[in-house]
Amino acid sequence: MSKAAPTETQIHLRPFTLADIDDFMVWATDDSVSKFCRWNSYTSKDDGLAYLTNTVLPHPYFRAICLRDTDRPIGAISVGPFEGIDRCRAELGYLLASEYWGRGVATAAVRMVASEIFEEWRHLERLEALVDVENGGSMRVLEKAGFVREGLLRRYCVLKGRTRDMVMFSMLNTERPIMKV
Repeated sequence: MSKAAPTETQIHLRPFTLADIDDFMVWATDDSVSKFCRWNSYTSKDDGLAYLTNTVLPHPYFRAICLRDTDRPIGAISVGPFEGIDRCRAELGYLLASEYWGRGVATAAVRMVASEIFEEWRHLERLEALVDVENGGSMRVLEKAGFVREGLLRRYCVLKGRTRDMVMFSMLNTERPIMKV
């Protein structure tokens, strides 16, 4: 496969199925992929299947990032809604198999989701993403996709045993990208 950056027409998003477990395990077992995730790399296919069954499949918006020519998942992207007084916002999360880093795949997927989610969830006014201060690649993805860097959240969370600073990014529904069909 060439290293040219895929466009939105060369990738698509779709719901996961249990049949995706082998492709899921490619990135879920990679420590470089899970480094900034809330979970540790998976070490067993059974644990991966349990995660797909109990978390991914029932999630309101958890999609596989696929290249159109194969339909095989090379990453994942999700939007988690908030409730109550925070129902006007949702949190974006994504990850990509390391062999596809630096090709524009994550940026294209984030743009697609930002365009789609504001249409699907009409009550949503804000889409936000928290990024570890050391995750420069993810910050570049969000900036290229049109998100605004709002600020540094000092000692915001404990991730894998360490208190971490996080950077908050957001996009408002009035700023969403309009995708060409």
